[in-house]
Amino acid sequence: MKILVVGAGAIGCLVGGKLAQTGRTVTLVGRPQFAATVQRQGLQLVDERGAHRIRSVAAVGSMAEAYVPSATTGEPAYDLAILTVKSYDTAAALEELKAAIGASPTPAVLSLQNGVGNEEAIADCFGPAAAIAGTITTPVSVQGPGEIRVDRPKYDLGLSAWHPDLPMDKLNAAQSALQQAGFAVVRYPHAQGMKWTKLLMNMAGNATSAILDMPPEQIFADDELIDLELAAWREALAVMAAARIPPVNLGGYPFAVLGPLIRFAPRVWLRPLLRRRIGGARGGKLPSLHIDLHQGKRRSEVRWLNGAVVRRGAEVGVSTPVNRVLTETLLNLVGAPQQQEQWRRNPGLLLAAAQRARRVGQM
Repeated sequence: MKILVVGAGAIGCLVGGKLAQTGRTVTLVGRPQFAATVQRQGLQLVDERGAHRIRSVAAVGSMAEAYVPSATTGEPAYDLAILTVKSYDTAAALEELKAAIGASPTPAVLSLQNGVGNEEAIADCFGPAAAIAGTITTPVSVQGPGEIRVDRPKYDLGLSAWHPDLPMDKLNAAQSALQQAGFAVVRYPHAQGMKWTKLLMNMAGNATSAILDMPPEQIFADDELIDLELAAWREALAVMAAARIPPVNLGGYPFAVLGPLIRFAPRVWLRPLLRRRIGGARGGKLPSLHIDLHQGKRRSEVRWLNGAVVRRGAEVGVSTPVNRVLTETLLNLVGAPQQQEQWRRNPGLLLAAAQRARRVGQM
């Protein structure tokens, strides 16, 4: 089985490295600097067993380079492509992949990305029979180009056919490869339930942390900010209920039980639970939206997180004022970074904006 991993960040390197350790042919697609580094010294993976230098993995700076061999053999270059790029890079990555494939058979395309909307983009580009939905909950840190560290060795991974037209042999082959690489794979019958549950996990403290420039543990230590997070979650859960998307148990988090509890239990009961389960779970690491904003990235995955809740809410008739405020505020800061200082560590601004939005939504 030949595997192409699109994206050379932490998850791409983790999945590609572990798959290469099983003896499979694996090619990583990243920036030219990354490709040159891995070509020269291999991929460095530090996990619970120590440091590993993986030299069997190939690395290229473009998808066109990855597909050069198929022009001479006439065989499909890859059986599986795994997308790990940021959601705002999905459209460009898929167009590049489509151009590189040319007349070759299309591989199954697995999304291991955060947010909602990537599988739809895969289906639009290659047809619904190509798309596999995936989730991964392993925390990984990038130490340098081609160097990653597993922060918590828990290798839970979810898979689901995005559409009934996906051939089961493609899904079975992906599952088998990932299991042999050491991932604890769970097959979910409801792809949207799996992806939207992962969205709930990714939402927690993410946009708020970026806007206020605060770590999640500080956010979840504050009752008013916890209530803001709860309001955003409750909107998302209401949207899921209206769209008939069930929350599922994912990565050790019992969301099938927690979902109804979060929607309807008194906030005073939920605050201690969220402090324990979420506030201290990141071990001091800042979330992805914070990292992108404060590294000066001019794009944000909030469109595929809180923004996805807003879009689906409009479709099913559910009001989502808190998620709208989080999405619009963060996108404004992305476009006008000079305004970041006025929001920095000023929860009152964000709380007031959310309160105004909720009042307007009730009129």
